Amino acid sequence: MAINKFIIRVYGILINEQSQVLISDELIKGHKITKFPGGGLEFGEGTHECVIREFMEETNNEVEVIEHFYTTDYMQVSAYNPEHQIVSIYYLVKPIGNFEIKTTDKIFDFIGGQQHEQTFRWLDLRAVSEKDFTLPIDKIVGKLIQKRAK
Repeated sequence: MAINKFIIRVYGILINEQSQVLISDELIKGHKITKFPGGGLEFGEGTHECVIREFMEETNNEVEVIEHFYTTDYMQVSAYNPEHQIVSIYYLVKPIGNFEIKTTDKIFDFIGGQQHEQTFRWLDLRAVSEKDFTLPIDKIVGKLIQKRAK
């Protein structure tokens, strides 16, 4: 099968003063997914612009990019279309000003009834593992975060 399209995804890793990382629980096309905040790169947009826009859209908070954290360096087929290859880029980000967001301690704590739902949780950096995430690339990044936290 020929891969004929690249999908570029850009994510932000936000760590608060309590040494917790922000994660997102989402209901996408009927699938429950735990991932980092972020999403798809739009045509004409740079990767820094993308993660900043995605954070504003998803959390209603401004962030700035601190540094590059990880980019996929292997072939990853999209979970939604086997003809698409995913390239994911992760940045460490920090808030500009006061970061205010409603969070929950319960996984997939959705209100219900929406096609796309999203809630946020904070995970302790020392406890983050690949098991906390749904998608293969996020699992790798979760493991890298755990190594870095030690």
